[in-house]
Amino acid sequence: MKAERDKLKRLQRLERVRAIAKQTVATEAARAEGTYTQLMQLAQRTGQLAADYAARTDITDGAALRDMNRFAAGLQGIRAATQADANRAQAIADKRQQELAIAERRRAAVEDRANAQARQMAARQSYAALAGQIQSAKRRDSKD
Repeated sequence: MKAERDKLKRLQRLERVRAIAKQTVATEAARAEGTYTQLMQLAQRTGQLAADYAARTDITDGAALRDMNRFAAGLQGIRAATQADANRAQAIADKRQQELAIAERRRAAVEDRANAQARQMAARQSYAALAGQIQSAKRRDSKD
């Protein structure tokens, strides 16, 4: 019986450890999602800014047009780099979500094992108590 209690305690500790690991992974997943969202917003704003500059009609001479085109092209380059960063961030965020799902499955598996162990111990205790009552009843009947 002591071995069963020790096993249940170990499973419960393992479940707590897995719950902490899951929380850590959840934090990392949230951080990765936040980074992805920020990069996507930055890429969109940079693209919009480049489009706004490219659509300007107040250019007075060729030099100003050339400078504005260079500036807009530079913004498009920044947008492309930011979009690439956002794509990498999305891949990382997706990976963190998968890790979160795995961590939850691991925690749930240990929880199931701990619950099964607790049910098994309760059933044995219940059976032992019932067997004791039956033995007591038999002894009383044999004395009578």
